[in-house]
Amino acid sequence: MDSTFEIGKTVFNYRVAGVLIKNNHILLHRQGNDTYWALPGGRVQVKEDSKTAVEREMEEELGVEVKAERLLWMTENFFQYREQDFHEIGLYYALSSSQLLVKEEEFFGEEGERLVYRWVPLNELHEMNVKPSFLKDKLIDLPASTKHLIINDYK
Repeated sequence: MDSTFEIGKTVFNYRVAGVLIKNNHILLHRQGNDTYWALPGGRVQVKEDSKTAVEREMEEELGVEVKAERLLWMTENFFQYREQDFHEIGLYYALSSSQLLVKEEEFFGEEGERLVYRWVPLNELHEMNVKPSFLKDKLIDLPASTKHLIINDYK
Protein backbone atom coordinates (compact mmCIF):
# COMPACT_ATOMS: atom_id res chain seq x y z
CA MET A 1 0.00 0.00 0.00
CA ASP A 2 1.43 3.37 -1.07
CA SER A 3 2.01 6.15 1.47
CA THR A 4 -0.42 8.51 -0.25
CA PHE A 5 -3.74 9.72 1.04
CA GLU A 6 -6.23 12.55 0.72
CA ILE A 7 -6.91 15.03 3.50
CA GLY A 8 -9.83 17.17 2.49
CA LYS A 9 -8.92 18.62 -0.91
CA THR A 10 -5.18 17.98 -0.52
CA VAL A 11 -3.15 14.88 -1.39
CA PHE A 12 -0.31 13.93 0.95
CA ASN A 13 2.37 12.01 -0.92
CA TYR A 14 5.58 10.31 0.27
CA ARG A 15 7.79 9.91 -2.80
CA VAL A 16 11.31 8.80 -3.62
CA ALA A 17 13.25 9.71 -6.75
CA GLY A 18 16.54 8.65 -8.26
CA VAL A 19 19.32 10.81 -9.64
CA LEU A 20 21.13 8.73 -12.22
CA ILE A 21 23.88 10.61 -14.07
CA LYS A 22 26.07 8.99 -16.74
CA ASN A 23 28.32 10.66 -19.31
CA ASN A 24 27.02 14.11 -18.23
CA HIS A 25 23.42 13.01 -18.93
CA ILE A 26 20.61 12.75 -16.38
CA LEU A 27 17.79 10.22 -16.72
CA LEU A 28 14.35 11.89 -16.68
CA HIS A 29 10.86 10.67 -17.37
CA ARG A 30 7.40 12.05 -17.99
CA GLN A 31 3.92 10.65 -18.07
CA GLY A 32 2.77 10.24 -21.64
CA ASN A 33 0.34 13.17 -21.54
CA ASP A 34 2.32 15.54 -19.26
CA THR A 35 4.34 18.46 -20.59
CA TYR A 36 7.05 18.39 -17.92
CA TRP A 37 9.89 16.03 -17.03
CA ALA A 38 10.78 14.64 -13.59
CA LEU A 39 13.22 12.26 -11.99
CA PRO A 40 12.13 8.61 -12.07
CA GLY A 41 10.87 7.16 -8.83
CA GLY A 42 7.59 6.56 -7.10
CA ARG A 43 5.70 6.23 -3.88
CA VAL A 44 7.06 4.61 -0.77
CA GLN A 45 4.93 1.76 0.49
CA VAL A 46 3.73 1.65 4.10
CA LYS A 47 6.41 -0.04 6.27
CA GLU A 48 9.04 0.28 3.50
CA ASP A 49 12.23 2.31 3.92
CA SER A 50 13.00 4.97 1.32
CA LYS A 51 16.26 3.43 0.08
CA THR A 52 14.55 0.11 -0.66
CA ALA A 53 11.65 1.99 -2.26
CA VAL A 54 13.78 3.87 -4.80
CA GLU A 55 15.64 0.69 -5.76
CA ARG A 56 12.32 -1.20 -6.11
CA GLU A 57 10.71 1.56 -8.17
CA MET A 58 13.61 1.66 -10.63
CA GLU A 59 13.48 -2.12 -11.04
CA GLU A 60 9.70 -2.04 -11.57
CA GLU A 61 9.82 0.85 -14.04
CA LEU A 62 13.01 0.07 -15.96
CA GLY A 63 13.74 -3.59 -15.29
CA VAL A 64 17.26 -2.86 -14.00
CA GLU A 65 18.97 -3.04 -10.66
CA VAL A 66 20.24 0.20 -9.18
CA LYS A 67 22.05 0.98 -5.96
CA ALA A 68 20.99 3.94 -3.85
CA GLU A 69 24.36 5.48 -2.98
CA ARG A 70 23.41 8.45 -0.82
CA LEU A 71 20.58 10.79 0.03
CA LEU A 72 20.96 14.13 -1.76
CA TRP A 73 17.82 16.04 -0.80
CA MET A 74 14.92 15.74 1.59
CA THR A 75 12.14 17.99 0.33
CA GLU A 76 8.84 19.36 1.47
CA ASN A 77 7.15 20.14 -1.80
CA PHE A 78 3.89 22.07 -2.22
CA PHE A 79 2.36 22.15 -5.70
CA GLN A 80 -0.77 21.66 -7.76
CA TYR A 81 -1.18 18.77 -10.20
CA ARG A 82 -4.27 18.16 -12.31
CA GLU A 83 -6.19 20.78 -10.33
CA GLN A 84 -5.42 19.16 -6.99
CA ASP A 85 -3.21 20.48 -4.18
CA PHE A 86 -0.27 18.29 -3.10
CA HIS A 87 1.88 18.22 0.00
CA GLU A 88 4.75 15.91 -0.81
CA ILE A 89 7.66 14.63 1.21
CA GLY A 90 10.37 13.70 -1.28
CA LEU A 91 13.64 11.88 -0.79
CA TYR A 92 16.09 12.12 -3.69
CA TYR A 93 18.90 9.56 -3.91
CA ALA A 94 22.05 9.46 -6.01
CA LEU A 95 21.92 6.14 -7.86
CA SER A 96 24.40 3.92 -9.65
CA SER A 97 23.73 1.16 -12.17
CA SER A 98 25.95 -0.79 -14.51
CA GLN A 99 22.89 -2.11 -16.39
CA LEU A 100 21.44 1.17 -17.65
CA LEU A 101 23.16 2.73 -20.66
CA VAL A 102 22.75 6.23 -22.09
CA LYS A 103 20.58 6.26 -25.23
CA GLU A 104 20.12 9.06 -27.74
CA GLU A 105 16.39 8.52 -28.28
CA GLU A 106 13.43 8.49 -25.91
CA PHE A 107 12.36 5.07 -24.71
CA PHE A 108 9.68 3.27 -22.71
CA GLY A 109 10.20 1.27 -19.55
CA GLU A 110 8.62 -1.90 -18.22
CA GLU A 111 5.21 -0.24 -17.83
CA GLY A 112 4.84 0.43 -21.54
CA GLU A 113 3.87 3.78 -22.97
CA ARG A 114 2.64 5.21 -19.66
CA LEU A 115 6.11 6.64 -18.94
CA VAL A 116 8.56 8.06 -21.47
CA TYR A 117 12.26 8.15 -20.52
CA ARG A 118 15.01 10.33 -21.85
CA TRP A 119 18.71 10.86 -21.13
CA VAL A 120 19.15 14.64 -21.08
CA PRO A 121 22.53 16.36 -21.30
CA LEU A 122 23.03 18.28 -18.05
CA ASN A 123 23.84 21.46 -19.98
CA GLU A 124 20.34 21.34 -21.60
CA LEU A 125 18.32 21.18 -18.36
CA HIS A 126 17.62 24.93 -18.35
CA GLU A 127 15.82 24.60 -21.70
CA MET A 128 13.40 21.98 -20.36
CA ASN A 129 10.28 22.01 -18.24
CA VAL A 130 11.49 20.04 -15.18
CA LYS A 131 9.58 19.58 -11.92
CA PRO A 132 10.13 20.25 -9.07
CA SER A 133 11.63 23.59 -10.07
CA PHE A 134 14.75 23.32 -7.90
CA LEU A 135 16.16 20.48 -10.02
CA LYS A 136 17.28 22.65 -12.94
CA ASP A 137 19.94 24.31 -10.79
CA LYS A 138 20.68 21.64 -8.20
CA LEU A 139 21.30 18.73 -10.61
CA ILE A 140 24.25 20.61 -12.11
CA ASP A 141 26.12 20.68 -8.80
CA LEU A 142 25.08 17.84 -6.46
CA PRO A 143 25.49 18.56 -2.75
CA ALA A 144 28.31 16.92 -0.78
CA SER A 145 25.90 16.26 2.09
CA THR A 146 22.13 15.88 2.39
CA LYS A 147 20.18 19.13 2.06
CA HIS A 148 16.67 19.90 3.31
CA LEU A 149 14.60 22.00 0.89
CA ILE A 150 11.14 23.53 1.16
CA ILE A 151 9.68 24.11 -2.30
CA ASN A 152 6.51 25.99 -3.04
CA ASP A 153 5.69 25.60 -6.74
CA TYR A 154 2.27 27.25 -6.55
CA LYS A 155 2.21 29.85 -9.25
